Amino acid sequence: MMTPSTKSDETFWDKIAEKYSQKPVADEAAYQQKLEMTREYFTPQSRVLEFGCGTGSTAIAHAPFVGHIDATDISSEMIAIAERKAIAADIRNVLFVRTDLADLKDRDGEYDVVMGMSILHLLRDPQAAIAKVFNLLKPGGVFVSSTACIDEMGFWKFLLPIARATGKAPYISVFSREELIGYMTEQGFDLVHQWQPKKNAAVFLVARKPA
Repeated sequence: MMTPSTKSDETFWDKIAEKYSQKPVADEAAYQQKLEMTREYFTPQSRVLEFGCGTGSTAIAHAPFVGHIDATDISSEMIAIAERKAIAADIRNVLFVRTDLADLKDRDGEYDVVMGMSILHLLRDPQAAIAKVFNLLKPGGVFVSSTACIDEMGFWKFLLPIARATGKAPYISVFSREELIGYMTEQGFDLVHQWQPKKNAAVFLVARKPA
């Protein structure tokens, strides 16, 4: 069973939501390339889930290329900002919902694509989350993720626990790229694409559920 997020997790993201929404993308070129690579797996009819959607920028960017997106986050403040962005952009095929991935019920086999962007390393049980995603996907569906593999990020591996202890960082799961890929393949996914734009950057993975 997947470990749900805690109230302290929700409170942390609620507190920083407004500041987070104003923060520029760290590597705009890499972000745009990830958007383009993800769209290779869309059709105009695709039903998509994005969990950990934050303030909705990625879901809104992809909305014109798919049929429908369910975009979820544990932070009600993040979701409120995302909804305002969608209204401003006249996006009508994205449903933003404040919920935890662990709480999604009766959705097995519903999605063509599930996206988890900059989120797996923030979960208390990333392996269980990957198992949940596997079940949510249709046969042949794909899981697109971008993940900070903290175990390979040098001094960040040691600084983040200190930042978390002082309330300046959220919960962080520490694992390597090899461990992350292992989590995927052990669950039954076939890895079809991996990309890391530079050292210490997040690892972009596309994993397919067998048809």
